[in-house]
Amino acid sequence: MKLVLWVLALFASATAIVLAAYYNTGSVLFTVPPYKIELAFNTFIIMVLSVFTVFYMLLRILSGLSGINRRLRAKKAEQLTWSGVKAFFEARYDQAMELSERAFKLADTQTTKVLNAVVAARSAHQQRNYLRRDHLLAAAREQAPAGRVLTLITEAELFLDEGRYHDALTALQSIYSFGGLQSTAVLLLELKAQQMAGNWDSVLELTEVLSNRSSVDRAHVDELRHRAHLENIKKNTKDIVLLKKYWGTLPWQEKTDGRIAVAAARALMAQGDNVAAQKIIENGLDAGLYPELVALYADCQSGIVSWQIQRAESWLVKYPNNADLLLALGRLCTYGELWGKAQNYLEASLSIEPGYPAHLALAQLFEKLGKQEAASEHYRKGLDFALKQISSA
Repeated sequence: MKLVLWVLALFASATAIVLAAYYNTGSVLFTVPPYKIELAFNTFIIMVLSVFTVFYMLLRILSGLSGINRRLRAKKAEQLTWSGVKAFFEARYDQAMELSERAFKLADTQTTKVLNAVVAARSAHQQRNYLRRDHLLAAAREQAPAGRVLTLITEAELFLDEGRYHDALTALQSIYSFGGLQSTAVLLLELKAQQMAGNWDSVLELTEVLSNRSSVDRAHVDELRHRAHLENIKKNTKDIVLLKKYWGTLPWQEKTDGRIAVAAARALMAQGDNVAAQKIIENGLDAGLYPELVALYADCQSGIVSWQIQRAESWLVKYPNNADLLLALGRLCTYGELWGKAQNYLEASLSIEPGYPAHLALAQLFEKLGKQEAASEHYRKGLDFALKQISSA
């Protein structure tokens, strides 16, 4: 139907032109002194149309030649791009950088430009050519602003690998300025940067966010959370007010974690607050038996040793024949001058798990009881265990 309409339109136009030419007897006079040129109006119209047609065809030819050139450049850029990517993944970084730089110069789209700039920059980074890398990334920012996020992510990752965590954080903050929900990969980069910078409060905030992302290794995130708490406790060790304030902000699950409880209890004991330390240890041991926490409980003398013995014996009911718990009870009974119970607990611990700590505790007990020969025997055996541990380490 459309073809029929075109044919009719052309036929009508041709008819109109023929009729107009037939009835038109006018002329056109061009005067350029001393010359005069007179043309029939129909001839003038034909000349104008001819010139327009020739001019139009020349423009189309030039445009076509330009398009061919652009297509050739684009094809060459595409070939160089794939060759550069292939060389990069084959670890031929010098070739990858050269090919990607050439593709970057030929590319006519920002996406292609930024991809090649990133490959070239990563190749330069692998060769430790950091100046070249930074130059390529700067060129990508300038010539391909549409790919700025990719450029910034690359900067952050490469700066971290170089140890420039402050510059990496600056790049990441620029990404955040665009708004929106950030990807897990970006958050993991910031987590690493904050960890390197020692910004443990920021690490805790990031682990809270990342714990809700299904693609994250939860064990790794939990380990970093624990480390952040340990570092913050260490930072506040000399200020008991700040230490207690920080401890009060922790969730119960973190407070009963063995490693965190040990760190906090030791910090409080160093400041002389054994009562608060004892409470932390008891809460931790109520949640689960942690060997280092058990040993620390025997060192934490708050003045009411009978209460400590009672608590330790309640844990022994829950965890019978535990050598660490028996050792702690033996030491506590020694502090409380319950000599018979102390000897029984220490010997029971020694029978389950012979080792230097139990021999040392028994030697000290026998010294208090005036049994020097037995004390010397346990000192000797304890020393033998210690030497064996040193030699096997």
